[in-house]
Amino acid sequence: MSDKRFSYTESHLRDLAAQVLDLAVKAGASATEVEVSEGFGQSVNVRKGEVETIEFNKDKGIGVTVYLGQRRGHASTSDFSRDALGRAVDKALAIARFTAEDDCAGLADADLLARDIPNLDLHHPWDISVEAATALARVCEDAALAVDPRITNSEGAGVSVQESQFVYANSLGFMGGYPASRHSVSCAVIAEDEQGGMQRDYWYTTARAAADMDPVAAVGERAGERTVRRLNARKLGTRQCPVLFEAPVATGLIASFVSAISGGHLYRKSSFLLDSLGKQVFPSFFQLQERPFIVKGLASSPFDSEGVATHDRDVVRDGVVEGYFLSSYSARKLGMKSTGNAGGNHNLIVPPTGESFAELLNKMGSGLLVTELLGQGLNMVTGDYSRGVAGFWVENGQLAYPVEEITVAGNLRDMLMGIQAIGTDIEVRGSRQVGSILIDHMTVAGD
Repeated sequence: MSDKRFSYTESHLRDLAAQVLDLAVKAGASATEVEVSEGFGQSVNVRKGEVETIEFNKDKGIGVTVYLGQRRGHASTSDFSRDALGRAVDKALAIARFTAEDDCAGLADADLLARDIPNLDLHHPWDISVEAATALARVCEDAALAVDPRITNSEGAGVSVQESQFVYANSLGFMGGYPASRHSVSCAVIAEDEQGGMQRDYWYTTARAAADMDPVAAVGERAGERTVRRLNARKLGTRQCPVLFEAPVATGLIASFVSAISGGHLYRKSSFLLDSLGKQVFPSFFQLQERPFIVKGLASSPFDSEGVATHDRDVVRDGVVEGYFLSSYSARKLGMKSTGNAGGNHNLIVPPTGESFAELLNKMGSGLLVTELLGQGLNMVTGDYSRGVAGFWVENGQLAYPVEEITVAGNLRDMLMGIQAIGTDIEVRGSRQVGSILIDHMTVAGD
């Protein structure tokens, strides 16, 4: 795969960014920002031992945003020639001229821009051939199929390599960028019970470096085990009971909270957590930390998409909201300062309360374990929460039987305050790291 490495050096990307800034100044822009990027990837998918798809992607692009006072225009191009760059700048300026003034528009505040940019070790090339990736995918799928004879079909196993690099620059003098990688292995299989009922489940691993991923056979085995345990699922009668969100789906609760205290929802007044700064939203044992500088972290970054420096911070301390997630624009709308979150959050970590997954089941006693969420069901304005789920009914701290075609409902504000414990079973797969979350009670709707 070595011939699929980057086409340009970082120095060349910087030269292109400088060209765009120069062209914009000459064309009359009062301020400019530009991002130059390229990326490539390879993915191989195997199903029932045969190669099903082989995909390569290779792309590049330049996005330029110009300002005429407080009027904004944006254009992009995948052509890196100087003429094309000039045309992109002209298009962005033409858009700006016809755009209404916005007193919150503009570049990030100069004093917030990153000055020291550490190397966070985010780029780990994986020079794997299609043949070698195919062999790994087969090992993964074979491991899943070998778990139980009731696994009768497969949706396949895949091995993916993704690498990219970018440079962001603006007319305030900021220029920075770096390469990054993200690789993954996944598997999904189907099992059938004696009555012909069928169930599907999956598992995957992902990391910046291929060596940091779980062994491919372990991924397949986990996918197979998770599929088989769902066979002979039942429905539940409607009831109120404790609910344990398994770690992979518990991240969704944190994502919903983050969305509720993010700038867009706050300045539009479309969040159930308006004016929550300094207020108790979680139990006093709950902490939420943002840690942008984790080496090899899946959401690590020394600066956000506007060049604003990121910082270690406690978003929630002892259950109290200490900070929002703001870009420059949303911060100005709220009369605040950017938190360095233009483009998203950076490595959110919820420290566990100390219980293992088995101990969480024991603590719950009898209740619902949620392992899969279906559909969308959060009203961000009111906090009302309702999701289709699948999982397991738990009796006396043990999995009793699988359940499906049920719904859990509540209000997210009550759910967050009702958190009783957070497990140590953290799966590091993205920007939010949290173990399984036990909530004191929710409404479970079934038959």
